[in-house]
Amino acid sequence: MKTSDDQILKAYRLRSTASRSDILRLFVQRGYALSYSDIEKEISSTYDRVTVYRTLKTFVDKGVVHKVLDNEGVLKYALCNDHCSHTEHHHEHTHFKCLRCGHTECISDANIPAVVLPKGYQAREFNLLIQGICPKCE
Repeated sequence: MKTSDDQILKAYRLRSTASRSDILRLFVQRGYALSYSDIEKEISSTYDRVTVYRTLKTFVDKGVVHKVLDNEGVLKYALCNDHCSHTEHHHEHTHFKCLRCGHTECISDANIPAVVLPKGYQAREFNLLIQGICPKCE
């Protein structure tokens, strides 16, 4: 059973507003990472750009979505798993970008290779982007 936008907002203790519900519904319906312009195309006639930016910032701050940077430097947002919160994001997973349709998805069940950094370096965030062809485009 898919989780509704209102259930997600309630789980993260966020007040349900029309903009939050509509933007979150886009993430749930699409099932892949969305850029600001993807979101803007869908709801630009309903909400101004400040409302969209504030909503995305709130979602990132509360652990509802996380940022994904693709190979072209485009910032996208993807729904977080159940383990994220306002204090800590857990994104030790792979992102996959399809070279045909351009969709970027979170792949949670792929093994991530261990990375050993040189002495003195401390990793704060780890991003792994794999590019190829998704099952829908094969």
